[in-house]
Amino acid sequence: MLYMPASNARAMAKARSLDCDAVCLDLEDAVAPEAKADARAALVAEAQAGGFGHRRLIARINGLATPWGSADLAALAAAPVEAVLAPKVDDAADVQALSAAMDAAGFDAAVALWVMIETPRAVLALERIADCAATTRLAGMVLGLNDLAKDSGMAQLPGRAAFVPVLTMAVLAARANGLVVLDGVCNAIDDEGRLEAECVQARDSGFDGKTLIHPAQIAVCNRVFAPGNADIAEAEAIVAAFANPANAGKGALRVNGKMAELLHLAQAQRLLARAAAIAAR
Repeated sequence: MLYMPASNARAMAKARSLDCDAVCLDLEDAVAPEAKADARAALVAEAQAGGFGHRRLIARINGLATPWGSADLAALAAAPVEAVLAPKVDDAADVQALSAAMDAAGFDAAVALWVMIETPRAVLALERIADCAATTRLAGMVLGLNDLAKDSGMAQLPGRAAFVPVLTMAVLAARANGLVVLDGVCNAIDDEGRLEAECVQARDSGFDGKTLIHPAQIAVCNRVFAPGNADIAEAEAIVAAFANPANAGKGALRVNGKMAELLHLAQAQRLLARAAAIAAR
């Protein structure tokens, strides 16, 4: 998911041609206070103009406690976005309030709520926040490690060792509740090696994807998160083995020298579905 400032008309127009899976038009950090109203109007106009193709369209609002949050929601109710991304939630009560505010603003029932996990309180409340998926619009969580680093004093060093517990708990909370979960941004725009390392770490940690701050980061992210040829071949072999009538009723098979159980079949099917979706795009 690529962040694009809603105050930059050229950037929003360019997003329609970029090879990202989602575009997050941003009204929060990327927009100066004096530009908030104009950016809000521009975001709604761009969303209504359409043309984003396969790209999911997400809008990041300002917090409800700010002077702009409520106006953001009121305006976005008329915009064809897939989700509203809310910053700096601290606990389940914030999620419930945001979902209720979207209802009151008149959002279509299909529009989801995504939340940023970027405060110490939010990390400590991850399980309770994710549990809100059962009773609210909550459908996704996005890590905001820059704000978390600022508030906690944790250093964002290569390898992100200090943040590994946060990465793991965010994924587990998301998986327990059927949520999309995206890793935070890599600030080193010109350091392709560091970006690749963070993408590999996020992929191997179970994240659905990564948030990006520059179009130059898209190709690396796509390459790392896409299934490789060897992964696809292994998945196809597992699916074929279980589909073989000679193996009917078996719960465990030997496939290319490895044990494959039904859980591996499910994983293989998910991987092949992801590869097919990428190929179709």
